[in-house]
Amino acid sequence: MTDPLITNLVDIAQSPAALNAQADLMLERARWAADAFQRYDRNRTYAIAEAVAREAYAKAATYAEWAVRETGFGVAEHKRLKNELTSLPFLEYYRDWDFVGPHTDTEKRVIEIPRPAGVIFALIPSTNPISTLNFKILCALLTRNAIVMSPHPAARECCVDAARHLAAAAEQAGAPDGVIQIIEQPNIPLIEVFMRSEKTAVILATGGSAMVRSAYSSSNPSIGVGPGNAPVFVDGSADTALAAKHITDSKSFDNSLLCTNESVLIASAEREKEIKRELHRVGCHICSAEEVEAIRAYLFHDRGFNVEAVGRDATWIAEQAGFKVAAKSRVLVTPIEAIGVEEPLSKEKLCPVLAMFSSASRQQAIEMARAVLRLSGAGHSAAIHCTDPQTVLDFAARVEAYRVVVNAPCSQGAAGFGTELAPSFTIGTGFFGRSSVGENIGPQHLVHWTRVALHEDAAHILADFPRAVLRHPGPLPEAPADGVPGKSFAERQRPRAGGRKADDGVPPGMRDEIRRIIAEELRQAFGR
Repeated sequence: MTDPLITNLVDIAQSPAALNAQADLMLERARWAADAFQRYDRNRTYAIAEAVAREAYAKAATYAEWAVRETGFGVAEHKRLKNELTSLPFLEYYRDWDFVGPHTDTEKRVIEIPRPAGVIFALIPSTNPISTLNFKILCALLTRNAIVMSPHPAARECCVDAARHLAAAAEQAGAPDGVIQIIEQPNIPLIEVFMRSEKTAVILATGGSAMVRSAYSSSNPSIGVGPGNAPVFVDGSADTALAAKHITDSKSFDNSLLCTNESVLIASAEREKEIKRELHRVGCHICSAEEVEAIRAYLFHDRGFNVEAVGRDATWIAEQAGFKVAAKSRVLVTPIEAIGVEEPLSKEKLCPVLAMFSSASRQQAIEMARAVLRLSGAGHSAAIHCTDPQTVLDFAARVEAYRVVVNAPCSQGAAGFGTELAPSFTIGTGFFGRSSVGENIGPQHLVHWTRVALHEDAAHILADFPRAVLRHPGPLPEAPADGVPGKSFAERQRPRAGGRKADDGVPPGMRDEIRRIIAEELRQAFGR
């Protein structure tokens, strides 16, 4: 999902040596945790994931309110719902999936053994911080991977606090210490070190286009996602009252921060007046030509989209643009006469502003939907409200999107909530969007499988082979040797007398050297 504020990351002047040392400390700890975690069986793994999901569910409202306070945008009640959906309901969706035990195909005589990736490096956006954090942590835990996260600075405080609570819940349930970590002071040079490190197994890149491109160029395997710009076609056969309700509920949800939200409504000309009437009835303000011009000028300037509008409500945006709307207005509908580079309102807008284009025919509507996705959002999502199956298939086959939501809110439906798509807060845009995956990302993308293939000749079949058991010997009793023999990694994290923490497995002398480097950088930065 797109994060328009990614350019606000603050670069901290640090030497390459200090950056590498900081990243290496966290990644080595995560690598040890991942190695230990791979010895767990399914029951123990699922129990850990469930403990974390319960903690996330219990704190959903707290972190929803915190995220709104810290970032300044979104709707706390809607964020609470997203935080809840990415906890216990998400876990329930994958309850019957097994990412730990072997899978046996007796007919093909193939046994599949799961192989976790290892250390996941995950970027957390400011638009959906806690829901994305919950989602990525549970994906990692279900597949016995360790995860290190980098939060967007605009949502740093709530993310760091949430990660600490979820890490504690995981460890109390028996997870290896260090299986969940978060960078407390993220900056671009440090993030790039994490992305390039050989100890990073795969990058889950949810953020701005520049950050996703950086992940793909890191030389490490990456799963990145592109921006959304979902077109929604309301066909002449649609139930316009229901379509208007679904579109308005979707576009106003969390002030349109989900990148799966409808961006451009393409209406059948024969039903245009009726659609506008129904939109107004459910809380949309249909803008006049003068108001459309005012919003266009406010939302788009020479540098692109005005990020001040991200996640703001409709009345606030109207006021900033210079006009007033009814206090109950949920979405600003801006009629436009063209779709393309010459009309900025046909681009992605992470705020409750919905462009509306009138189409003379179904064929034109489909071509205009394609034009919306060519402008931005290729491979992402689209929606259609229609009762004719052939039109639905014609639309889905032509638009360059890997999710087409039918007669449902696109924000939630494309993300797998209210539809049977996999629930996800990382939406793959596939070949159309220059991404490696076109599906909704989930834990299934963080584990590969070793396939044991038996000879096809019956004379060579091992009759007892399907009954062989994949051994899970449990957690390692100790961390790797690091100068503190006989102590587990968890024991080294416990405070010593006086409240000071142990050295987190840092080789002797390295910590003092890191402190010396950082102290020298601070002196240079402040001229001391």
